[in-house]
Amino acid sequence: MPPGAVSLDDVDLDQVSVDHVLSCAKKGGMLELSEAIRDYHDSTLFPSMNNAGSSDEFFLVTNPESSGSPPRRPPPSVPVVVPIPISSLSISEPHESEEVEEVLSLSKSQSLNSSHLKELTVDDIDDFEDDVLEEVESRRYSRRVLNDASDVVLGLPPFTTGITDDDLRETAFEILLAAAGASGGLIVPSKEKKKDKKSRLLKKLGRSKSEQVVMQSQNSHGLVGLLEAMRVQMENKTSTSQCHGGKGWKKNGYSVDSVGIVMLHLADGVFRQEDLYKMAKETIQLNMLEEGLVNHPVVGFGESGRKANDLRVLLAKIEESESLPSATGELQRTECLRSLREIALPLAERPVRGDLTGEVCHWADGYHLNVRLYEKLVVSVFDVLDEGKLTEEVEEMLELFKSTWRVLGITETIHHTCYAWVLFRQFVITGEQGILQHAINQLKKIPLKEQRGPQERLHLKSLSCGVESEAGFQEVTFLQSFLLPIQKWADMQLTDYHLHFAEGSKMMENAVVVAMAVRRILLEEPELAMQTASLTDIEQVEAYVSSSIKNAFARIIHDVDTLCETTNEHPLTLLAEKTKKLFEKDTTLYLPILTQRHRNANAVSVSLIHKLYGIKLKPFLETVEHLTEDVVSVFPAADSLEKNLIAVIMSTCEEGTAEAYLKKLNLYKIETISGTLVLRWVNSQLARILAWVERAIQQERWASVSTQQRHGSSIVEVYRIVEETVDQFFALKVPMRPGELGSLFRGIDNAFQVYTKHVLDSLADKEDIIPPVPTLTRYAKESGIKAFVKKELTDPRLPDVRKSSDINVLTTPTLCVQLNTLYYAISQLSKLEDSIWERWNQREHHDHPKNLFRSFFYAERTTEENLRNSIQKDTFDGSRKDINAAIDQICEFTGTKTIFWDLREPFIDGLYRPNVAQSRLETLIDPLDMVLNQLCDIIVEPLRDRVVTGLLQASLDGLLRVILDGGSSRTFTIADAKLLEEDLEVLKEFFISGGDGLPRGVVENQVARIRQVIKLLSYETRELIEDLKSASDIEVQGGRSKLGADAKTLIRILCHRSDSVASQFLKKQYRIPKSST
Repeated sequence: MPPGAVSLDDVDLDQVSVDHVLSCAKKGGMLELSEAIRDYHDSTLFPSMNNAGSSDEFFLVTNPESSGSPPRRPPPSVPVVVPIPISSLSISEPHESEEVEEVLSLSKSQSLNSSHLKELTVDDIDDFEDDVLEEVESRRYSRRVLNDASDVVLGLPPFTTGITDDDLRETAFEILLAAAGASGGLIVPSKEKKKDKKSRLLKKLGRSKSEQVVMQSQNSHGLVGLLEAMRVQMENKTSTSQCHGGKGWKKNGYSVDSVGIVMLHLADGVFRQEDLYKMAKETIQLNMLEEGLVNHPVVGFGESGRKANDLRVLLAKIEESESLPSATGELQRTECLRSLREIALPLAERPVRGDLTGEVCHWADGYHLNVRLYEKLVVSVFDVLDEGKLTEEVEEMLELFKSTWRVLGITETIHHTCYAWVLFRQFVITGEQGILQHAINQLKKIPLKEQRGPQERLHLKSLSCGVESEAGFQEVTFLQSFLLPIQKWADMQLTDYHLHFAEGSKMMENAVVVAMAVRRILLEEPELAMQTASLTDIEQVEAYVSSSIKNAFARIIHDVDTLCETTNEHPLTLLAEKTKKLFEKDTTLYLPILTQRHRNANAVSVSLIHKLYGIKLKPFLETVEHLTEDVVSVFPAADSLEKNLIAVIMSTCEEGTAEAYLKKLNLYKIETISGTLVLRWVNSQLARILAWVERAIQQERWASVSTQQRHGSSIVEVYRIVEETVDQFFALKVPMRPGELGSLFRGIDNAFQVYTKHVLDSLADKEDIIPPVPTLTRYAKESGIKAFVKKELTDPRLPDVRKSSDINVLTTPTLCVQLNTLYYAISQLSKLEDSIWERWNQREHHDHPKNLFRSFFYAERTTEENLRNSIQKDTFDGSRKDINAAIDQICEFTGTKTIFWDLREPFIDGLYRPNVAQSRLETLIDPLDMVLNQLCDIIVEPLRDRVVTGLLQASLDGLLRVILDGGSSRTFTIADAKLLEEDLEVLKEFFISGGDGLPRGVVENQVARIRQVIKLLSYETRELIEDLKSASDIEVQGGRSKLGADAKTLIRILCHRSDSVASQFLKKQYRIPKSST
């Protein structure tokens, strides 16, 4: 008999191994029931077998439907191999390899008792079995790499009695057996019905038949087969035969309304056993009773208070018996165990209000034991060979679990919550996405408070326990215990989603769904609601974005610090590049998921990125004073980052919302700071340009560069330094505004104005090359007295006494080269201007995409556009005006110099002396032609007409000087008017040159003023005197005389008239002295 058993009534025959009894009967030996009980429990580790020798029952490791027909060829012969003793095999060798199979194979002629085999002892067998089990266990876990889920723990208090997970699994299975037996079994759906009912998700999560061991046994169907499968899943040694005993509980007067009563009944069977197994089972049951009935009494003991104290004393005595001598301790232990039911049963049947299961206490304050037991049941839905798969019988198992709801106090809300928790934790362990989706579905099934019945709300309200947390000891509800760890995991993942979801994917979307689903439920819990009442879903998403961006940015800073040690780039430049990649990845992978919960998540993300980078950039901006390599490196990267961030806000938000976010940004103002530095640089470069202009002018010799390039070399040098400066300006990749461009334009414009002024400064004074006008005298045939004249009719200047060598007058070729140089300057100016604007427009298009800043930057951009338009309108206008004026001045000077300096003697001094008939203008055509040829050979084609026009004007001025201010040696008669008209025609045709010269219209316009003077010479002296008298009165009134001449012209005509009447009139009226000749 087993220890403690007096008769067969004290032995549970269901736990006696039939095989052991039959073996003892065949051998005729003594039957040891303790050995038979141990053999029974050991046999539960293996599939059920019988010894009938029939081949009708067997197990297959493959699917017979997919194996095909048997092979037609005979099998190969088995080689005779001397077997190696088992003890010499290394446990680390794979038992499934072909080499080991050949070594271990036995021929028919060999016996297990062969002398070649070493005899195995009991210790060897135990060791071998342990090694095999370890190998099977390692293969099981090698199928899937499991994750660490130590951080995902239920918010329940620990057990003070040291109950382990194995204890919970074993007890949970025993409760299931008892509940299933008491309920009369389970109706298993037919295969067709089960196939229709199973959801598509469960089909994906369930193991395929090809992955399962096909077990064809008549004992594997129905409730027993399902329980047997669960036993294997839960790795439990409890016999499924106990479920039959459960059917007779009610007949024997037992109730299964509470876990305590079930524990008492199960303990009855254990207490009648002996040996080590009985001691272990007994300890587990006692620990369960203590945890459930004594340690957490939410329901007052009332009249049962004495029983509770007695139970504590009883449990203490049982624990004390282990330290007493064997005989005394065993007697004390046996007596205590027999008194256990009488003391514990009243405690287990305490009523509690709000209970849905018959007003019976379900360890109310110790509900965590119940839910932990139920959790172990639910965990069994996962395939023991592949933790990421659900068993094929998952729906039947869930249906079977409902039989324990009354015992464990489980409601629909508690079931969905536990199941969601189990699924979620399994996902954390395996990483299987399908399980997470299934967990989400379960979370969505958890009813909200308003969807629960009044009794269930009252029941759930009573389920609370105290736990130690980081904030100290606090009371948590059932939903908080199960859902807070899920929320904590989801929050931990989402507060650094850049790290945990490196590729974005569906996983992050599921995490967001989990977080929001759990949050929806927990916000109804009063304690948590007070803590997070002000935090909406949108604010929660913003918290996720903010936390994850900060964490990612911190990692970027660490990476940049590492990169700086190996590269020469500035840290802020590298940080800008890394930050740009961060927000691009954020907007591409993560934010599309978060925008489903927060439409402006993009703006939240980029605003924070803008702020974080700005914090690092600000110290650098405060210290820069000049354009350095660091500035040129950092500014473009920072400005590009800011513009891209702003572009995201403008493209993803509505206009009003975008403006609100943009106004909150503390803009870097890179363009403003950069503009100041660029202006400093431009000013220094412009000073350099002016220095080069001065130097080029000093070195200029006004010789043509070549026959094709007839301008001076100085302008080439000036353009070279200007273009070099422009290239350097656009090589600055720092942000710029139109103001900096305007400064560059003004500086270049000023440089060309300075250059033009230096060219004009080389010209002689025009008054130095034009001889002074002789004193006005009247014609006198006889000698006369000297008379005074009116002030306005005389020239106060003295005759020119300066020598020609004292006056530095440039040669005609030099003047032509200067004209060519100025023309080159103004013609290349347009090309330079176009080039600068083209490059600026390209830069503007790159820096400011169209419609990028819309209304927010409207005022600023409008100001820039106005500034740009004003710059474009006035570009180089100053230098153009000055150069054109200089060209006109030099053309005029060239003609004046030719007539009044080079041809002074034949033209100014010799023409029409001693009279018109003897000195005609035809004598000057050849010298003029030589000068004109020289001009046309050197001057560039576009300037020829302007130079020749200057020569024409100077020729007409010289002719007019000869006629009106020719001095006392020149006199004209009425007859000379015709000759002068002929000379004027000769001069006119010379410059028209048969159509090859100046346009006729231009020449006619220039000649018209001279023709009017010559026409006056043809009038009689009397007519001239009368017109002069009337002209004096008319000029006072602002008009002209009848003949269309002014008084000064008429006086000079009369002074050069060889007529005594004219002489007497001038003497009497104006007191003009007579000529000395």
